Amino acid sequence: MTDAVLTQAPDSPEVERVGAPIPHATRDARAAEYVGQFGEFARGQEPMWLGAQRRAAIESFATLGFPTTSNEDWHFTSVAALLERTYVPVATASEALSARDIARFQFEGDWQTLVFLNGHFVGQLSQIESGLKVYAGPMSDALSDEARARIVERHFGGLADTRTHAFTALNSAFSGDGAFIHVAADTVAPRNVHLLFVSDDAAEGALVSPRNAIVLEHHAEATVMESYVALGNANYLTNAVTEVYVGDGARLRHYKIQRESINAYHVGSWYANQGRACTYEAFSFAIGADMSRTNIATLLDGEGSHVSLDGLYLVNGDQTVDHQTSVIHAKESCTSHELYKGVLDGDSHAVFNGKVYVHPEAQKTDGKQSNNNLLLSEGARVDTKPQLEIYADDVKCTHGATIGPVDSTALFYLKSRGIGPSIAIRLLTYAFAAEVLEELTIPAVRDELERLAFERFAVGA
Repeated sequence: MTDAVLTQAPDSPEVERVGAPIPHATRDARAAEYVGQFGEFARGQEPMWLGAQRRAAIESFATLGFPTTSNEDWHFTSVAALLERTYVPVATASEALSARDIARFQFEGDWQTLVFLNGHFVGQLSQIESGLKVYAGPMSDALSDEARARIVERHFGGLADTRTHAFTALNSAFSGDGAFIHVAADTVAPRNVHLLFVSDDAAEGALVSPRNAIVLEHHAEATVMESYVALGNANYLTNAVTEVYVGDGARLRHYKIQRESINAYHVGSWYANQGRACTYEAFSFAIGADMSRTNIATLLDGEGSHVSLDGLYLVNGDQTVDHQTSVIHAKESCTSHELYKGVLDGDSHAVFNGKVYVHPEAQKTDGKQSNNNLLLSEGARVDTKPQLEIYADDVKCTHGATIGPVDSTALFYLKSRGIGPSIAIRLLTYAFAAEVLEELTIPAVRDELERLAFERFAVGA
């Protein structure tokens, strides 16, 4: 087993670096309030199996409580700030959302868009695909159809880890509407699917718990984008979970954009299971929220499968952004490639914790993991820990991490050519981020993220 820990932070006491500790009384009392809410949570009519899952999840959450910096996976990220209040599910959706409100969050091209406002499906702004071979629509509709509900039952809750992950257990207990996407065998989804989760000022104090499931049967193909965006600056908690099944020979491109309110908190978790000779491409882009965390875990459970996990995070001010990845190689001849890059300004804080686990029978594994960070200010800090745990001998696995300022030689070169210092820094920062954005295969998505990145660099210049 090989671990690497790389930390760069200003001179400060340990408690300042990892965030203020949570008093046990505060943490336990806040968790008890969510447990108490569960009995009043309006669930409407739902299958018995789903109710049983909810009860088991709230029991698990009651046992786990909220994580503290004593938990290894939360050592560098404190949730103390989001425990200052108890967030409550929004009972009904606002009627104020219009096509004009969401236009700036959509992409050029032929996309099927499903819109959710404060956790509720907005039918008049959405398109549902409900053919014999492809379904992409709200989870609530899928559960109301007997045949489709049986498919949901086989997959819902099968991957989400409610026994050890408190926020996943909390989502499973309070999950609202979300998307269910099912692509039959040997079928290519006719359009890319965009799941647009919007929060507005009515989300003040809200607990928003989207729950999604994506199921690709053997040799199916699809592209799914999850966007979490805000209209306004409300203080709320988004706690989302997506379960992903990639069948033998299937291919899924799965992207996430997190542009939440700067006063919001965001926890998003993806759990994936991969069959033989399949491909799963996951990408995360994060610029919003006061504190955000993205968890991605995948099991390579078939020979010859591949996963690529890439991400870009751009933060400033007092923002905290945390990425946790887990890749388990369980079968032979699988590959996993990870590249996460971050640009930090102000007093922002980034955390990256990547784990690659190779089972003894997973010979001929090829795993690469890299986390690179660019600091634009003295107050910015990064804690990064790429890890390899290998129990096979015929493998090629590497990992690495870097933290540093803008390259002084390159900066001097640009300034010597008459480029002003602020423009030079923006150009170098943009070039640093471009490597990971170039991996995106959909031009409309790549162009939009490049635009957002350049705007963020302009603000930080």
